[in-house]
Amino acid sequence: MKDSFEHSLILSADIDEHADFLPLMSPDEEENMNKEVFPEDLPILPLRNNVLFPGVMIPITVGRDKSIRLIQEAHKGNRIIGVVSQLDQEEEAPEFVDLHKVGTVAQIIRMLKMPDGSSTVIIQGKRRFEIVEPYQTEPYMRAKVRFLTEEMPEKKDAEMELVFRSIKDLALQIIRDSPNIPSEASFAIGNIESPTFMVNFISSNMNADVNKKQGMLEELNFRKRAKMVMEHLTLESQLLEMRNEIQTKVRQDMDRQQREYFLNQQIRTIQDELGDNPQEQDVRDMETRASKKKWDKKMAKLFKKELDKLQRMNPQGAEYTVQLNYLDTLLDLPWNEFSIDNLDLKRAAKILERDHFGLEKVKERILEYLAVLKLKGDMKSPILCFYGPPGVGKTSLGKSIAEALGRNYVRMSLGGVHDEAEIRGHRKTYIGAMPGRVIQHIKKAGSANPVFVLDEVDKLGRSNHGDPSSALLEVLDPEQNSAFYDNYVETEFDLSKVMFIATANSLSTIQGPLLDRMEIIEVNGYTVEEKIEIAKNHLLPKQLEAHGITKKHLTVDKKTLERIVEQYTNESGVRGLDKQLAKLSRHRAKQVAIEEEYDVKVELDQLQSILGAGREKTKYDNNDVPGVVTGLAWTSVGGDILFIESSLTKGKGKLTLTGNLGDVMKESAVIALEFLKSHSDWLGLTQELFDETNVHIHVPEGATPKDGPSAGITMLTSLASSFSKRKVKKNLAMTGEITLRGEVLPVGGIKEKILAAKRANIKEIILCDRNRRDIEEITADYVKGLTFHYVKSMREVLDLALEKVKR
Repeated sequence: MKDSFEHSLILSADIDEHADFLPLMSPDEEENMNKEVFPEDLPILPLRNNVLFPGVMIPITVGRDKSIRLIQEAHKGNRIIGVVSQLDQEEEAPEFVDLHKVGTVAQIIRMLKMPDGSSTVIIQGKRRFEIVEPYQTEPYMRAKVRFLTEEMPEKKDAEMELVFRSIKDLALQIIRDSPNIPSEASFAIGNIESPTFMVNFISSNMNADVNKKQGMLEELNFRKRAKMVMEHLTLESQLLEMRNEIQTKVRQDMDRQQREYFLNQQIRTIQDELGDNPQEQDVRDMETRASKKKWDKKMAKLFKKELDKLQRMNPQGAEYTVQLNYLDTLLDLPWNEFSIDNLDLKRAAKILERDHFGLEKVKERILEYLAVLKLKGDMKSPILCFYGPPGVGKTSLGKSIAEALGRNYVRMSLGGVHDEAEIRGHRKTYIGAMPGRVIQHIKKAGSANPVFVLDEVDKLGRSNHGDPSSALLEVLDPEQNSAFYDNYVETEFDLSKVMFIATANSLSTIQGPLLDRMEIIEVNGYTVEEKIEIAKNHLLPKQLEAHGITKKHLTVDKKTLERIVEQYTNESGVRGLDKQLAKLSRHRAKQVAIEEEYDVKVELDQLQSILGAGREKTKYDNNDVPGVVTGLAWTSVGGDILFIESSLTKGKGKLTLTGNLGDVMKESAVIALEFLKSHSDWLGLTQELFDETNVHIHVPEGATPKDGPSAGITMLTSLASSFSKRKVKKNLAMTGEITLRGEVLPVGGIKEKILAAKRANIKEIILCDRNRRDIEEITADYVKGLTFHYVKSMREVLDLALEKVKR
C-alpha cells in the first residue's frame, strides 16, 4: 500500500495548491458526485497496472500517441473520459478486445507535461460503467457505455457498520505495522466518513494485483465487495505480522553478532597491545611443530594451505575449531617417522620363548620375517592372522612380537564395529567429525611402523552405515595400503610399514576377499602337558605377585596342576586355568593375612575345599559288550573321547538315531548302515537279517550337541560289532570319515584328539593314512606309548578293530 498512499499524500499537497479538489471525499461530496450526469458516449483510455475506483483520485502517466491526443482533447473539452484496465498489462497498442468490459468514468483534474514528452494526468473516478458498443478506434477509442448501479445496504445495517469498522481498524493496523507506509496515511484513513468511499479508497490503494482489483470494481453488491476488501486486509495484516516477527529476530541476531564482533575486535586489540594473542600463538606453535615434521613437499604444501585458511577464519566461529582440530591431527600423525627395528634374532627368539610356551609355527614365522628384514634391509610388513580358540594367547603374541622387534604396540578391538566410518573416518565438515580408528591408533603409536593388532576381526558387524570389513580391504592389502585414504585426513597415509596382526576365533564369518589378504596361522589349543608348563612358569608366578604373596606362601606341584586342568577347566586356552590359580592365591592370601596355619604346598585333597567340586573327565569304558566303540572328537575347548553305542531289536529295518546329533553325523550313520548292508558278506551276514532288524545308534551325553563327519568309521565299526556279535578290542579308539565305497577320509583336529586319547589311557588309535603327517608334527613326548594304525579302507578298520571270536 506504500506507493498508493504516497501518491495520495502528494496529490493532497499538489491539489490544495492548484485546485479545489481534495483526494479524500466527504459524504456530501460523494452524494453530489452520484447525482452528476455523464454522457453515454465516452472516449476510452486504456489503463495499465492499475484500476480506478469511483471517488478515488490517482495520477497516471500517459505516453502513447493515442492516449496523449485523447487527454489533450478531453482537457480542452468537458474533461470527462472513460478509464478501463487492460487484460494484458504488456500490450502496447490495445484494442477493445484487449480491455475489460467494466471501467470507471473519470474527470481530468490536472495535466502536467514531463521533460521526456509524456504527460502525467491526475484523474478522479466518478461512476462505474460497462462498454456497450465500441464504434471508434482512431485517433483514439470511443464507445457507447451503460452506467452501472450499485446494490447498497440499508443505512442502519448493523452488520455493515461492523464490517466498516473492521476494515478501518485493519487498514490502520497495517499502516502502523508497515515501516514502508508513511504515518500520515493513518490521518487520511481516519478522516474518511463514507463507507463506500472507504471501501473504494482502500481497494485502490491496497497491495493487490490488477485482476483482483478489477474483480472488486465489477462487484456491484457493496456488502460482498466490502467483505472481499476485509478478507484481503486480514491476510495482508497476518503476512505483515509474520514479516515483522522475522525481521525482528534477524535484527536481534545481527545486533548480537555485531556486538560480539566489536567485542572480539576490542579483545584482539588489547591482546595485541599486551603481546598475548592466543590465535596468533596457536599459529606460531603449529608453524614450529610443522618445521620439525618429516613430511614430503606435497604434505608441507597442503599443511601451509590449511594453516592459511585457519588465519582467515573468525576465531569465534564453529569452523575455526574444526580447522584447528584438523591441523592438530595432521601434526600429531607420525609422517615418515619410524622406530628402528632390533634385528637380533637370538634376542627375539628368547623373548618369544619367555612369553609363550609352544606355538612353534608362530615363532618360526616371526623369526623368518626378521631374518629377511636383516638380509634385505627393507620389505613390506607381513599381514598375519592368528586363528584359534579363545585364551590361547593370540592377542598377547602381538605384545611379544612388538618387544622382539623393538617396535611400538597398538591394539584395536573390532568386536561389534558396524560402521564404515569407524575405519575410514568422517568428513571433517560434519559436527564432531574425527579420523578413523586406524589413523587414531597410528597417532597413538607415535611411529609409522608399529605392531598393529586387529583384535577379533571375525566379529565385525554390518549395517546401513556401510560394511567395515570392506573398508579393511584397503588397510590389509600390501599393494594398496601405502596410500591409505582417511576421509578426515583427506590425504594419503603410508601403512605399508605397519605390521598388522589380526586375531580370530572363526574363519567362517570373515569375508573371502579379506581372508585372502591375510596369512593364516592356526594357533591350536594347548595340551594338558603344555597347560601345566604354562601354569607353572607363567600363570602361577603372575598370580602370586598380583596377590602379594611368594613361593614361600604357596606352591603347587604338577599332579595338582593336572587335576585343576582336567577337572576345573574345560577350554583350549588357559584363561579358566588362570582364574582357578587366582582363586587359590586369594585363598592363601587370606590365610596369610589373618595369620591362619596352612601348608605351603596345595595337596590334591585340598582342591575341593578351595575350588569346589570338580568335573570328572571322560574315562575310557571297557567294551564288554558288542556294539560299543570309542571315538575321538574335537571341540572348541580341545579334544575329547566319545562312545558310539548301537543295539538291535526285531523289526522292519528301521534306523533310530539319538544323542543330539547334527545333520552331518546323521548322514554318516546312514552311510555306515548302507555300506554294511552292501558288504554283509565280509561278516557272514544275510540281507534278510537287516530287513528284520531295527537298529538304534546312540551317542551318550545327549544334552551336548554333536556334529561332523569324523565319527563315520566309529559308527560303522559299532554296527559291524552289533550285527556280527564280535566285540571291539580293548583300549582302542578311532576317527575318520567314510564314503559309500568304503574309503576312509582324513579329518581335522588330530592333535587335540590324540592328546585326549592319551589322557583317557587309550593305547591304539585307528585313523586315515593321509593323517600321518599330522601325527608327525606332534611332539614325540606327547605320543609316546601310543600305537597308530593308518588305514585307507573300511575293510582294514574292521580287521583291526573287531575281535576274531564272537562273544
